[in-house]
Amino acid sequence: MVHSNKSTKVSWNKGKLIGQKPPLKIQEIWAIRIRLEIANNLRDLALFNLAIDSKLRSCDLVKLQIKDITHGADILKRAMVMQQKNLQPVQFEITQKTRKSLSIWIEYKHLHNNNFLFPSRSKIDSHISTRQYARIVKSWVSMIGLSPNDYGTHTMRRTKVTLIYKRTKNLRAIQLLLGHTKLESTVRYLGI
Repeated sequence: MVHSNKSTKVSWNKGKLIGQKPPLKIQEIWAIRIRLEIANNLRDLALFNLAIDSKLRSCDLVKLQIKDITHGADILKRAMVMQQKNLQPVQFEITQKTRKSLSIWIEYKHLHNNNFLFPSRSKIDSHISTRQYARIVKSWVSMIGLSPNDYGTHTMRRTKVTLIYKRTKNLRAIQLLLGHTKLESTVRYLGI
């Protein structure tokens, strides 16, 4: 009997869900929102609401500054940011509920125009990292009994556009909302 000394290499994605992360359903959005409100978790509530509204990638979301979403003391109803990935501007609506949670958060933290909207707790003059944001998203989905392995930061980006597409079937509108340069990317993104 011959034994091999070769070690079997385990693939990086063994046991992990690969492919697109599913969007949240409307009842899941409300379940998370209500739990964050009850816990009086001002930062997470503002971050959650803005993540849903903005449809931004995590790298763009965590880098937002107060000046990106405000005009004077008022939170904008629509904001525009330059995407890091493709250097294309993307515009998004900020709903009333999100504006209220952002306003409370900004006032609570005494944030000013050039401050990051979601500042790091450990690094001065920096924002939360994308890794920290990913941990926060996993805590949100765990909080309502969903598997954190099945959801990620892209879940937040996909949620609102999936709901809009189900209602309107307007691919071009979704393409603009996501800031995709090619319609094929949007079709793939929605999984249709």
